[in-house]
Amino acid sequence: MPVETNRAIPQRRGLLATNVVLLLLCAMYFINYVVRVNVSTAAGEFQRELHLTNVQLGLIFSMFGYPYLAFQFAGGWVSDRWGARKALTFFAVIWSTATVLMGLTSTLTGMLVSRVMLGIGVSALPTATRAMSDWMPAEKRGFAQGITHSAARLGNAFTPPLVAWLIALVAWRGSFILIGSVSFLWAFAWVWYFRDNPGDHPSITPEEWAKLARHHGGKKRPPVPLGRLMRRMLPVTIVYFCYGWTLWFFLAWIPQFFLHSYQLKLSSSALFSSGVFLGGVVGDTLGGIVSDRIFEKTGDRIKASRNLVIIGFVCSGVLMIPVLFIHNLALVAVLLSTAFFFAEFTVGPMWAIPMDIAPRYSGSASGLMNSGSALAAIVSPLVGGYIVDKTGNWELTFVAGIALLIFGAVLALWMKPNEELEDDSMPTLGKAPVAEPAV
Repeated sequence: MPVETNRAIPQRRGLLATNVVLLLLCAMYFINYVVRVNVSTAAGEFQRELHLTNVQLGLIFSMFGYPYLAFQFAGGWVSDRWGARKALTFFAVIWSTATVLMGLTSTLTGMLVSRVMLGIGVSALPTATRAMSDWMPAEKRGFAQGITHSAARLGNAFTPPLVAWLIALVAWRGSFILIGSVSFLWAFAWVWYFRDNPGDHPSITPEEWAKLARHHGGKKRPPVPLGRLMRRMLPVTIVYFCYGWTLWFFLAWIPQFFLHSYQLKLSSSALFSSGVFLGGVVGDTLGGIVSDRIFEKTGDRIKASRNLVIIGFVCSGVLMIPVLFIHNLALVAVLLSTAFFFAEFTVGPMWAIPMDIAPRYSGSASGLMNSGSALAAIVSPLVGGYIVDKTGNWELTFVAGIALLIFGAVLALWMKPNEELEDDSMPTLGKAPVAEPAV
């Protein structure tokens, strides 16, 4: 039953409160990825100053992935138990502090500790999903996930020139301190504006609340049914690992692929890489929009999410196959950009699935799902580097990604976004109507 508020909800002009929350989340995703990848651009500067070997530099890069994996479920669980307002503020303070500390430290140990802290802090995406679950109506969840992840890909694309400009302006230490300081400002804006219950927000309109109230459980936060939730989310987690393999391989190795396989200058390699990543920006946005349109017309989550994931995986994998056999730079760049477009096209539908399966525990559910991508973030770049070292063939690095995308497309048939996890604490909201499976 809808959650009631004890006061009249005023009508406001200007941006709707739901749109402001979505803009804040887009800004968070953008910053979240800037603080992840800024270290790659600044590495040459601080490696010389701190007298680091390449092995030590690689260790700094890798330390991010382990706590990121470990805290995926923990981040979602915290938001489900204490709300996204406190949880996301907490994580933002951690990643902001870690970024500033990287600009202040003068030792390898300090760098490693900062990267561990950063891995904990940026484990906030499941928390953001909890906020979306409370603030976005079902028919806009795909778009919300797509547009926020599009902001993340923009962060990937703009970080190299942004950090390079900041280094020229205030040196590498100043670049970390400024980026960390901006993150603190975001945390302040979030805790000031956001409310866990949309009905408590002074700017929410009656029309907005009418769409949200029937899906909102109020302030009561029951214990997470971990065992049942893990069983339901297991195929979703494995499918997201298959996606994450391609994502983290592209982020780690595509610039080096263009640089070495085609003997390009660094500036030219960056240009082609940015083109590939911008394909992902479009894919993230369009995937969410298409998912919402299909759900709006059919009311079928199978067609609106699972089927789009299957189509995106197959198209992405097939488009990467010619890269194994041709060596035309322009054609390969187009193929990889389109392949990344289809891989990212699945992100909005995928992140809507935890909200569909477990809207009351969407933070924990999305944390379980994203642990698949976090594991891929550790393994995928290492396997790519091993293949290159052993064979000297950059094209062979795409084979594993192609195979996993096809495998993920098949496994996706076992995902059931149309069957909501039964909620023992609210039996009247237990299950959504079950649509007939369709492929």
